[in-house]
Amino acid sequence: MKVMSLFLVGCAVFFGIIGVIYWFTSYEDAGFLMLIGAALLGLLPGSYYLWWAYHMKLQPEEDPDAAIEDSAGTVESFPGSSIWPFVLGMGAMFALLTFVFGLWLAPIAGALILSAMIGVTVESRRGGTV
Repeated sequence: MKVMSLFLVGCAVFFGIIGVIYWFTSYEDAGFLMLIGAALLGLLPGSYYLWWAYHMKLQPEEDPDAAIEDSAGTVESFPGSSIWPFVLGMGAMFALLTFVFGLWLAPIAGALILSAMIGVTVESRRGGTV
């Protein structure tokens, strides 16, 4: 976790430095604010992960003596094949089409997204197909 946090904080520092250089060389507000926003997007989770890295035990990916099995995690906890990611994708597609064709597609999108959320929850609780 320490490697991830240092990578994100490093990205934040990089975008912050580039943002300051961009501000002084271009005098343009939008690009400067986007670069500072990118720096904050790296700083917030990076500092959170860094805080947790010092309060947690050593992770297997940071331990030089760790074996591959230490970071394997739980096997077979997710269903192998499921229809619900497809249903969620169709709901997201209809939600985007709502902006193009009008609000009449919003109930279809909402129903598809809601059914996908319920379906994947029930499937994960039962451990099989719904």
